[in-house]
Amino acid sequence: MQFRESENVGLKAIVGDDMKKEIIAFANSNGGAIYVGVADDGAVLGVEDADACALQISNMVRDAIKPDVTMFIHYEILNCDGNAVVAVRVQRGTNCPYFLANKGLQPEGVYVRQEYETVPATKTAIRRMIEAIDGDSFEERRSIDQFLTFDALKGEFADLNMTFDQQQMKGLNLISGDGLYTNLGFLLSDQNPCTIRAAVFDGTSPTVFKARQDFSGSLLKQMKAACSYVNFHNQNYTSGHHFRYTDGRRGYPEIALREALMNVLLHRNYSFGADTLIHIYDDRVEMVSVGGLLPGFVPEDLNMGVSLCRNPHLHNVFYHLKLIEADGIGVKKMMDAYADKPVKPKIKTSPNAFKIILPNVNFRNKAVEIPMIVEEMAAPFRTSDEDKIMQVLEERQRITRKEAQELLGVSQSTAGRILKTLVDNGQITQRGGGRTTRYELIKS
Repeated sequence: MQFRESENVGLKAIVGDDMKKEIIAFANSNGGAIYVGVADDGAVLGVEDADACALQISNMVRDAIKPDVTMFIHYEILNCDGNAVVAVRVQRGTNCPYFLANKGLQPEGVYVRQEYETVPATKTAIRRMIEAIDGDSFEERRSIDQFLTFDALKGEFADLNMTFDQQQMKGLNLISGDGLYTNLGFLLSDQNPCTIRAAVFDGTSPTVFKARQDFSGSLLKQMKAACSYVNFHNQNYTSGHHFRYTDGRRGYPEIALREALMNVLLHRNYSFGADTLIHIYDDRVEMVSVGGLLPGFVPEDLNMGVSLCRNPHLHNVFYHLKLIEADGIGVKKMMDAYADKPVKPKIKTSPNAFKIILPNVNFRNKAVEIPMIVEEMAAPFRTSDEDKIMQVLEERQRITRKEAQELLGVSQSTAGRILKTLVDNGQITQRGGGRTTRYELIKS
């Protein structure tokens, strides 16, 4: 029998650690066979104890590779001119990507076959494999980060004297059927990368900052911290653009602030890397979240109490922890809190985002009524790649190449090209160099 390495054939003189990578690569690609006891040049060396060799490989696969790939691997002992060769035949698995258990779903843990070589998969390739297998639901997809902790979430369950264990996590969809953390688990973990960015402005326009605060970590931790921060600034309006307590009448009904914050967190599209924004002005609070209304949903539906949740599993966790009530009543409660007020909340929507505006009832303004409660944005959030970047810059003044790449879901080179185009057009300017490079709006 002639042996030669190819895209779907690997040769190993002995069993080594690199064999795990090769098995993963075949399982993540189009399958293949690894012949143990054959040198790189195709010379048959044989193995002393073929049965022990096959058992060694089987144990290695079971302990070192996740998810379980054993059902896609078959072992055969070949007799080649009196020498025993172990053929390890690997089928493409149905639960890609497979990865080294001690490395996780990162390029150093996920491998694919590229011509005659086994190479690390790119993060983009990993995401595509996950999306292809796990479907369109962001919550249910396996998290790329599998090294997670849940101290904040455990505290929430402990406060309610509720059990928090593996069974509970599976029931709430934090862990998938194969025992891996989902993106929902990632959002609720202490390692959650999605953030809330809050800013307080002097006056009624975003020209002068008074204060700024970013909130990170578990989504529940962020929610509580952001709620406290907004409430700290929920004080009476007085002349001179200062906030202070006077007669105890706050500028915003607390229930409205809470429901608005819950709404932007529960309905955010977390597959995009942009921050949830909270902007506090003298006359209003604006909360902006990435992700417009779901298909088939129109702004008028919100006035009727109709709810279509983008993240039903996250909603279920919040409901489980008694942080929210029934579906569809959050907006109604927010509106009811302003029922006896001369000003009303507004919800503006676009294809890519939505904004909740809560007016300060103590702000001395000539306007008495806001007739439209829910309306579509007159100038929708931009949809082209360049315009998406400009929209983010209008909100937070600066962006990095990596942030642009994550926002657009494109490659590093594509993100760099788009940013360069905006620089060349005189719309933005580049600051710094190397890893400190950032891009800012050109102020007129």
